[in-house]
Amino acid sequence: MAEQAEIGLIGLGTMGGNLALNIAENGHQIAVFNRTYARTEAFLAEAGPLAGRLTPAETLEGFVAALQSPRRIILLVPAGKPVDDQIAALKPLLDPGDVIIDGGNSDWRDTNRRAADSAPLIYLGLGVSGGAEGARHGPSMMAGGTGEAYAMVAPVLEAIAADFQGAALCCAFGAGRGRALREDGP
Repeated sequence: MAEQAEIGLIGLGTMGGNLALNIAENGHQIAVFNRTYARTEAFLAEAGPLAGRLTPAETLEGFVAALQSPRRIILLVPAGKPVDDQIAALKPLLDPGDVIIDGGNSDWRDTNRRAADSAPLIYLGLGVSGGAEGARHGPSMMAGGTGEAYAMVAPVLEAIAADFQGAALCCAFGAGRGRALREDGP
């Protein structure tokens, strides 16, 4: 088995696959999982020289075992019930202090609810802007959650973000800057 991955990503659709390649290209070992393993196999076959930085998992248990602790997991599955279902499937496999990062453009009310319901896990909402091209070569990313959560993933996120005049287009908002999530919206 390859070295344990620094970060993991679930959902190898257009956005997830491109973001995983961006993470790998920027020197990070990344575990990948998709609900259909055939998609994971196809993704690896298309990854070319980056395949060596990708740790594929056939099962969710294998995916979690492939990650360094504390685990940092990006979800790039469709917003709504699929995110809730994926979190529910992950929770029994994770330890307190592991981080779930929802990159699926969820409604802010769902983000707030998930943040409140995630304990003892750490939850971070992550807006990923720039479409497939941005995901592959440098998205703009806006994170919302605790400062602790952002600090745990900032090195990876800032490495893969778009660059503007030497600054990564990735930052934390709201609670990521030390304030509580708002109950009335963004």
